[in-house]
Amino acid sequence: MENAPWPQAAATGNGSLPGTDPGEANRVVAGELPDLPHLAELPARGVGADMIGRSAGLLVDLAVEVVPSGYRVAARPGRDHRRAVDLLRFDLDAFQDAVEDAKPAVVKVQVAGPWTLASLVELPRGHRVLTDPGALREFAASLSEGIAAHVAEVAKRTSANVVVQLDEPMLPSVLRGMLPTPSKLGHVAPVPEPEVRELLGAVIEAARRATGQPVVVHCCADEPPLRLIRASGADALAFDLTLLRQAPAAVLDEIGETWDDGAVLFLGLVPTTAPAQPVTLKSLAQPAFELADKLGFPRSRLAERALPTPACGLAVADHTWARRAMSLSRDLAKAFVEPPETW
Repeated sequence: MENAPWPQAAATGNGSLPGTDPGEANRVVAGELPDLPHLAELPARGVGADMIGRSAGLLVDLAVEVVPSGYRVAARPGRDHRRAVDLLRFDLDAFQDAVEDAKPAVVKVQVAGPWTLASLVELPRGHRVLTDPGALREFAASLSEGIAAHVAEVAKRTSANVVVQLDEPMLPSVLRGMLPTPSKLGHVAPVPEPEVRELLGAVIEAARRATGQPVVVHCCADEPPLRLIRASGADALAFDLTLLRQAPAAVLDEIGETWDDGAVLFLGLVPTTAPAQPVTLKSLAQPAFELADKLGFPRSRLAERALPTPACGLAVADHTWARRAMSLSRDLAKAFVEPPETW
């Protein structure tokens, strides 16, 4: 992808961090990932701070509430919805303070993508939103409008370009029909690829219009549908490369096809929790260099069209490792640009 808004040798994170203090979390992000800092997510705070509650809080003219089975569409905004809105406002205050001195040229925010949101929010009768075509379209339109407002607020507060990352961990389950019905006795029918591509593409395009920047789609499954994500219009694909080292040839072909098509790869390389044995920068970088070699690309492509990240979110890490994982990601980015001669 030409004219990426982030500088060469940039690294970033996927979103979530441990703890409950947004001030501390965002200061760490700004310090460790200065070229592409991301708005920290702190799901340990509970309702409204997790991926679904946080994203549902962005919806326009739609509200959710918490029920025993999870999140459900509500008739009107209530306590749960207001909590999500308030937590995000606190996070934006902390992020604004954290980046105020450094003034990064570009920052990143993460939002649940339309299929993941529609998979994990219920309609009033208990069925998933994605099972109702009308409700699904309404959710996607509301999410698109909410993303635009969120981006405008972040841009105003930071004076930076804003990159949107859509998190779609549920995409494989949507495509394969792996989501249980309310009775738990069956599964929701798989959604055809053209329908998945069309809806995801609409939200990607809305996010791109709102930002004027590339849109990232993140899926950390063991077989992420990268070809479909790219065909939906994503400019960058984020995934856990450590899960794919022994992936079948078909998965590698998808990576190679999307990379050759101009997509940027956000490569998850750093463990999300402290490993039992110390790691070296070379061992962390090896899957990325092996990927380029297997696909027949020069290793220089890593510097041109790849960013290193932790393998997925860092919510389950301890504070020390979370900071270390971001620092290692930054070191990997430098190694992509200037690999040590001994490698």
